Amino acid sequence: MIREATPDDVPDILAMIGELAAYERAAEAAQATEPQLKEALFGPQPAAFALIAEDAGTPVGFALWFRNFSTWTGTHGVYLEDLYVRPEARGGGHGKALMAALARICVARGYQRFEWSVLDWNEPSIGFYRSIGARPMDEWTVFRLTGGALHTLAETAPANGA
Repeated sequence: MIREATPDDVPDILAMIGELAAYERAAEAAQATEPQLKEALFGPQPAAFALIAEDAGTPVGFALWFRNFSTWTGTHGVYLEDLYVRPEARGGGHGKALMAALARICVARGYQRFEWSVLDWNEPSIGFYRSIGARPMDEWTVFRLTGGALHTLAETAPANGA
């Protein structure tokens, strides 16, 4: 049911990213292209990795993740960027199987953390995550710097070769 993604999966992954963005009420924000995704997942220095959930040979979900690092534990971890199962396949165990596969990657590689973010209004996902033993990090707030603010900060920082 769960397998590593291949370059042939990129169109399906991109389509599901669009479906996820629409579900999260941000369809216009999903701007990745097939060449970008193919390079990120399968280029000479992959920036991310993906698992595919299949049902009768048809991709019905995916998990896209990358390694992070904890200075506190001194180990890498997994950051789950996207987890998505198509509506018609929900309830079939695909989401849990994807999460279990990622947990196995963590354990096998000695990673001590498996983390992700979820929108605070997404009660079905929050309930699912709680059901598998995940707990919210309520004391932490995610910050993001994009667009003009990102460029403004970059322009004000002293140039030191970084």
